Amino acid sequence: MNSPDRPTAPTAPTAPTAPTAPTVDVTTWSLEQTSPTDLAPAKAPDDDVRIVRAEVPSPEFSRFLYTAVGGDVRWTDRLDLTYAQWQEIVDRPGAETWVAYVDGTPAGYVELDPQDDGVVEIMYFGLVPAFRGRRIGGHLLSRGTERAWDLAGRWPGRPATRRVWVHTCSLDGPHALANYERRGYRLFDTTVAPEPEVAAPGPWPGAFPA
Repeated sequence: MNSPDRPTAPTAPTAPTAPTAPTVDVTTWSLEQTSPTDLAPAKAPDDDVRIVRAEVPSPEFSRFLYTAVGGDVRWTDRLDLTYAQWQEIVDRPGAETWVAYVDGTPAGYVELDPQDDGVVEIMYFGLVPAFRGRRIGGHLLSRGTERAWDLAGRWPGRPATRRVWVHTCSLDGPHALANYERRGYRLFDTTVAPEPEVAAPGPWPGAFPA
């Protein structure tokens, strides 16, 4: 005797596949100096540029510099940090921010990150867009590198700097890598990796077209 047909269970609907976020291949170059004599200083620009250390740790000022300089080149890694996290960054012993001023206006900055064993990283460096192309960048990088080499003289107990390094990537300005090499930095590592493709955030949302 044949068994009656069993009813077929309904098939669960297939969940829609989430669209894949677009990515872009980003090349990152790491460069270093291992002696103060490696530095090849740039000629001073025609503008009257003053480079001053921001001696009072200020999360507000540091975040302003970060967004003003990096807004059009997709600096996004610090945008979601809390005030307390920014405070921790600027309060680290040996951390310094050197700011370039042109006629009293902040034009760019160098942030020095103190690391173990006498190593200093140039964590961030760049110019506000309006001041690019005026030969200020090479001068600022030269002075920032000098301050990395003599960092221990301003921080008692810190060992003398023995290495200064920096990394830049293909999302930065088109002349960034060449600027570092002209200042005497030597390439020691190159990597290529996919990263999410994001719009330039600008110094505030909507400052640049998507």
